[in-house]
Amino acid sequence: MPFTETGIPDLLIYEPRVFADSRGYFFESYNANAFEQEGLHFPFVQDNQARSTYGVLRGLHYQLEPYAQTKLVRALEGRILDVVVDIRKGSPTYGKVFTIELSAENKLQLLVPKGFAHGYAVLSETAEVMYKCDNFYHKASEGGIIYNDPALNIDWGIDLKDAIVSDKDQVLPTLAESQHNFVYNS
Repeated sequence: MPFTETGIPDLLIYEPRVFADSRGYFFESYNANAFEQEGLHFPFVQDNQARSTYGVLRGLHYQLEPYAQTKLVRALEGRILDVVVDIRKGSPTYGKVFTIELSAENKLQLLVPKGFAHGYAVLSETAEVMYKCDNFYHKASEGGIIYNDPALNIDWGIDLKDAIVSDKDQVLPTLAESQHNFVYNS
């Protein structure tokens, strides 16, 4: 099975099967049938790609319902620490942080469902990140949580005094102050 549970409901690690030989490697980075066989139905409609240098910290971001997005995140080049926070009201893991290193080498992907704040920090000299979304970007629905929220106490894998953070991300609210409209459905 290519999916591994994370201990947080609906948050899954996807590990594609890699075929390697003397020529290099081949793998299907996404196959709708593999997801469907696991009962995962996401009509991905948009791919996003970003290139960043060491120390860039992006996040924590989400889009409010009805424009929320499920994301399938991977590193095409380099290494990132991918970070998510469960912000679904009523979830048994509300406010819980999950981190995973995604890299071009390990080829792991993180399936981030609606109802999670998402971000990442670049751990390598450069990193190129791509993620699929099941809903289109909608600026008016943007939401976020400050990356250094003391209640979350996230270890981003980099020294935060050296972090490169956008002006927009530096003024996001804490989880307790954030506005979000996600509800956990068991």
